[in-house]
Amino acid sequence: MKIFHLFRTSLIALGLNKARSALTILGIVIGITAIILIVSLGQGAQNLVLGEIEGLGSELIVIRPGQEPSGPTDIGGTLFADSLKERDVEALKKKANVPYAADVAPVIIVPGSVSYLGETYRPQIFGWSAEFMSRVFNIYPEEGVMFGESETRQRSSVAVIGSKVRDELFGLEDPLGKNIKIRGRSFRVVGVLSSQGQVAFFNVDEIVLIPPSTAQTYLLGIDYYNEVLVLAESPELVERTVRDIELTLRESHKITDPKKDDFFVVTQEGLVNQIGTILGVLTAFLSSVVAISLVVGGIGVMNIMLVSVTERTREIGLRKAIGATNRDILGQFLIEAVFLTGAGGAIGVFFGIVLSFVASLALSRGLGVAWAFSFPWSAAIIGVAVSGLVGLVFGIYPARQASRKNPIEALRYE
Repeated sequence: MKIFHLFRTSLIALGLNKARSALTILGIVIGITAIILIVSLGQGAQNLVLGEIEGLGSELIVIRPGQEPSGPTDIGGTLFADSLKERDVEALKKKANVPYAADVAPVIIVPGSVSYLGETYRPQIFGWSAEFMSRVFNIYPEEGVMFGESETRQRSSVAVIGSKVRDELFGLEDPLGKNIKIRGRSFRVVGVLSSQGQVAFFNVDEIVLIPPSTAQTYLLGIDYYNEVLVLAESPELVERTVRDIELTLRESHKITDPKKDDFFVVTQEGLVNQIGTILGVLTAFLSSVVAISLVVGGIGVMNIMLVSVTERTREIGLRKAIGATNRDILGQFLIEAVFLTGAGGAIGVFFGIVLSFVASLALSRGLGVAWAFSFPWSAAIIGVAVSGLVGLVFGIYPARQASRKNPIEALRYE
């Protein structure tokens, strides 16, 4: 039997049982759709995060407490580490220790909400130098002023708020000079930031800045920082500055073995590599979990093909009686299985693209970020190829069962 005739016969057989064919490939369609969706959103997230990191400026150096995480599960440990203290910040500010540091700013992350006369809003609250933010991210107040080092030294209860925080709490009322409450303590609003949207890892419109010393003493009751930012004088001096930072902190912490560091330093290049690796691992993990549905779909294909073989026993007997060989029967049923799963893979890719595009638009508008749609060509090609392979693997057994039927017994089958 010629190959063309085999294809034609297989397609006719599939067309006679459209409902069964559709149900056969349903598992494959769902599996490929989910994989395309996950990979596309994973790439979109990676592009978004890496794009935000690149906007930080190549001179920025981030110091974080605890040991450097080796995987996604270790990241939480750095949030609760307490190894970066005020003495470390003072040591880093000394030109004798870190001569090429243009500025040093500790950061405190304050969980909680902000309220004003019964109105409550949950922004991102940072204990952070407002002047440092202006210098690094080019963010300036639309109204009022930024607080400075004197307010930090005096542990003043002052705050600079984003434009959305102003709108949510004050509406049309002038916020300058008014007192907002954070974790039960009053803070006087001295400035409102201009609306700029997402910058780096935070939305400028949705933040509240207070002096880090005030956040430590009056809000959280801690004596450590969540991270310390250092601005090198130029990109060329980043590597030298990193070495000076490490030497200074090891001396401050009395560490002689670098393997026992209770801090780690990250540059823009390091952040790009680190986050790219983490997101890549998470995407691969989720894809492998979803890929299990392809195995389930393959088993479903095999079961339905076995039922089809049983129902078409007389047809198999008739084909053999008029000259079809075992190889012809085997080829016909294999072609049917591969065509079904391959078509399921193609349909899954189509739905995956549509859902990924819709999800990207929803995330972009819902989160207010530049989440760009990313089409994973490699995942689409691999998805179709794997779905065809699933049909081949799980179609072999039913095809062999069909080819081994005795033509006389098959013709007698009722």
